[in-house]
Amino acid sequence: MRQIPASGINLFQLIYILIREYEERSGQRALNLSLGNPDLVPPKEVLALKARYAGDAALDYQTYAEDKSLHLFAERMTEIFSVGVRVSEHPGLRALPTNGIKSTTALLPLACGLHLRRKEGRPFVVASHVPAYDVIGTWSAQYLGADRVEWALDPSTGMRIDVKSLRGAVGATRKPNLVFVIRPGNPASTGASRDEWRSLIDYCLETGARLVNDAAYTTLRDPASDRHVPLAQVAKDYPALEWMELYSVSKATSDPGARLGAALGSTDFIEDLRLIKGNTDSGPNPGVMAAYGELFGNRDLTDRLLRETHETYRRRLDYLIPALRGAGLTPACETSAGFFTLWNLPRSVFGVSLSAEANRRGCSLGEAFNRLVIDRTGIVGVHFDRYIRYAVCTDVLAPAFRERFEKSLATWRLEA
Repeated sequence: MRQIPASGINLFQLIYILIREYEERSGQRALNLSLGNPDLVPPKEVLALKARYAGDAALDYQTYAEDKSLHLFAERMTEIFSVGVRVSEHPGLRALPTNGIKSTTALLPLACGLHLRRKEGRPFVVASHVPAYDVIGTWSAQYLGADRVEWALDPSTGMRIDVKSLRGAVGATRKPNLVFVIRPGNPASTGASRDEWRSLIDYCLETGARLVNDAAYTTLRDPASDRHVPLAQVAKDYPALEWMELYSVSKATSDPGARLGAALGSTDFIEDLRLIKGNTDSGPNPGVMAAYGELFGNRDLTDRLLRETHETYRRRLDYLIPALRGAGLTPACETSAGFFTLWNLPRSVFGVSLSAEANRRGCSLGEAFNRLVIDRTGIVGVHFDRYIRYAVCTDVLAPAFRERFEKSLATWRLEA
């Protein structure tokens, strides 16, 4: 007998079903803009380093890594991804290798003492954005039984950090223990400014909340622009703040299979995570960590590889965004980093009312839109209640893709 109740189909599993049904029915490949995983592979320089360390018989590269930072991996990675915050120059900061952001996120409520508060009968409150790739919501509320506060992003403010709305969501009688954000976001690929971080930091200092940023997409931005500033750039100047920023190689070098990242943050918070993590896993793959430690020691090479990855996605976005605007969609926010675009839903598509279609199907407006577009054109996105997300983790610049895509967009007939 199962001990965990079935809770309905996962959104991404549903997308796979819709793709399969379309391809079986039409005999054509879907125009898949739903994927949130890189369609690229790591650069040849990274593959060569990983191969060399995989074949190295030194024990350090073949045994448990635990929390060792081989070849100064964590220190080097966090300095590059935070744009210059060196742990060695800040006594109140620490860096820690991780198995990636998703598994680290699941441990954060425990690293903030949720289990101890529950033993004492005290609530544990987590505040985080919606819509989101909601690992923190699933773990904190559904699995660990925390009090989850949904902090809604608002397209009227560009889906940006808004502390006033956070205060309204939390209410006057509660204080959050953990505030979790994704900047640049998923699905809202907008960044955070220094002033936005300062406002959020002031709130966390006022309430005693710990602050975490999932920064998976931080390197996929224009380094010459201030449209996104890493949290570490601002938080380092607040010694009383308990904070953490999470980085990963998954998107930065198109290497999600590496399951490798690093956490940078205030000493006590990092040490709490180290303790929980030490009872959960035995560290990343040591050979892969060593390979990236060596790579990050070569700043010229690292900067070039990160720049080339970002430029690939930017070229794709520079095609996709105007094409979707031309079809009549309006953006919910800017795409200042990453590879996602997020759009407000129209009232109708192909002359079909979304509200009527949603009522007929018994689904959300977003799902109604996505199903209609897939059925008639094969263009696949990821739907949310009020939004549709289209990603560029496929080569939208390929001539065959563009030809079908543009012909399909011409049939949409949107009513805003």
